[in-house]
Amino acid sequence: MILEIEKYGSGKLRIPARKVAVTPELVALAESMLETMYKAKGVGLAAEQVGRDEALCVIDVPESCEDDEATKAFNAQTVQPLVMFNPEIVSSCGEQTGREGCLSLPNVGGDVTRPAEVTVQYLDMKGVPQISTVRGFLARAVCHETDHLKGVLYVDHMDEKARDKVLKKLKRHK
Repeated sequence: MILEIEKYGSGKLRIPARKVAVTPELVALAESMLETMYKAKGVGLAAEQVGRDEALCVIDVPESCEDDEATKAFNAQTVQPLVMFNPEIVSSCGEQTGREGCLSLPNVGGDVTRPAEVTVQYLDMKGVPQISTVRGFLARAVCHETDHLKGVLYVDHMDEKARDKVLKKLKRHK
């Protein structure tokens, strides 16, 4: 089922998520979120973006988004789509700066600095604890979506001048 995506300005995007137990209803929500994400041509979606407050996000980064073969090979160990309940980044290292966009801030984007590698622990769709270490664009997506679960948007990581530029552009596109 395709869900409505909350847009910038919605208070629902700023509500921190609550931890959950994996239930059949939430697995169905995750499946709907994946369907919604694919239809919107996104690579990630958090529950807050569909008006929910559960700590749940989905990610599916095409291999073509990674810049180098070593990163592609490293990330191949993480099966996608990645469905994460109660995700928590437990470690990070390095730094990368790159352009980000968001389905909740359509038609705009900006540069954000994120860790180059992150380790995230979470529950999978069967409620089994998992730990994944990812790099590159996939690490950026994990950071972006786990930020959503804290009520943080990518523009919050930008300096004031860059953020204002993105938000002005967003208003023009409305």
